Amino acid sequence: MEAADAAVWQGAVLGGIVIWVVTASFLDVTFKLRSFLQPWVSHHVDIGVPFILQIQNYRFGFLDALFSGLSCVVSVPFYTGFLPLLFWSGHGKLARQMTLLIAFCDYTGNCIKDVVSAPRPPSPPVHRITATKDEEDNALEYGLPSSHTLNTVCLSGYLLHYVLYHTQIDGFHATYIGVPLVVLLVTLIGFARVYLGMHSVIDIIAGLLFGLGILAFWLSVDEYIDNFVVSGQNVISFWAGLSFLLLFAYPTPEIPTPSFEYHTCFNGVALGIVTGVQLTYHQFHSEFVPRLFTSEMKILVFAGRVLVGIPTILIVKFCSKALAKWTIPVVANTLGIPIKSSSYIPKLNPLVTGNKPKEGYFQKLLSTQDSFDVDTGIRFVQYTGLAWSVVDLVPSLFTYLSL
Repeated sequence: MEAADAAVWQGAVLGGIVIWVVTASFLDVTFKLRSFLQPWVSHHVDIGVPFILQIQNYRFGFLDALFSGLSCVVSVPFYTGFLPLLFWSGHGKLARQMTLLIAFCDYTGNCIKDVVSAPRPPSPPVHRITATKDEEDNALEYGLPSSHTLNTVCLSGYLLHYVLYHTQIDGFHATYIGVPLVVLLVTLIGFARVYLGMHSVIDIIAGLLFGLGILAFWLSVDEYIDNFVVSGQNVISFWAGLSFLLLFAYPTPEIPTPSFEYHTCFNGVALGIVTGVQLTYHQFHSEFVPRLFTSEMKILVFAGRVLVGIPTILIVKFCSKALAKWTIPVVANTLGIPIKSSSYIPKLNPLVTGNKPKEGYFQKLLSTQDSFDVDTGIRFVQYTGLAWSVVDLVPSLFTYLSL
């Protein structure tokens, strides 16, 4: 009976997404929302330029380095490197919740960005400070909402919640120290994004409001999601279907940006984490596994885990990408799906070869889609494999090596 009930609600969720994709495409919902919201947001971006210029009048080297560093610490690449360490330190519940939350934040925030398609502050006159390659890529995205602000609100807020309700730390001290620290961090990040010329005030306010909304929603469903991931029915098949459909549910921006690529990566990460945890929860991720800074896991053991784990997941990432680059085009050609590649496979790039993809059966069914970019599938498989290795393959190596 429980399995039947699970199949019903899972089918309803996936079916609902399919209906939404078809309906939104037929009614051109993205274009209508953009027509309504974009002029208003763009106006507030323009009138916010003098305020940004006033702040940038006080620029000097130390503040450039400080705010660039802060932005890097709360960026998606930082979380990508930090979350495996959290898993390997024995804090499995916190790690999987933070991973799924950032995937949800990334998808929601980037959807809003590409629906509204509002510009960042114009440069010039605003001086845009991009100290890293990641910041240069971020500058190619649309502005509203500020992803850094949204992610900081959600992840720092959830971390504080976890400390208060799932640890032995005294609640009184954690509240009166933790809340001001979270508020300070969010304030600094918001100010940093304006100072660096990456966002207008309207982007920061939107990131704050959407972040608070997402955090409130997540705190109401996190236990249900965690129970489903570790002990639910049809978890892997449902999550695979959900991940696949979310790729198609993503809105089309006014012009292409890296936002969809970022979502694809974290969509794959979420699937890999869910798959690995579902398969190995009792071996590696239960509440009874050794944790860092206890008698069961000394700092040297954790250091050994890091030295083994990091190279392993990088090897898996490389191998997953190579496998996907070989298999996905073969499968697509077998099924008659027209494909192209933006960067990963030069011979499938129309700009390089000058060849138009051949029309196949799937193209006739989906006449609005000239061809499918295999880079999306490659990127998805690559990060799914990487995330799976973090929670399944690498912990197996730890067991084999007595770590």
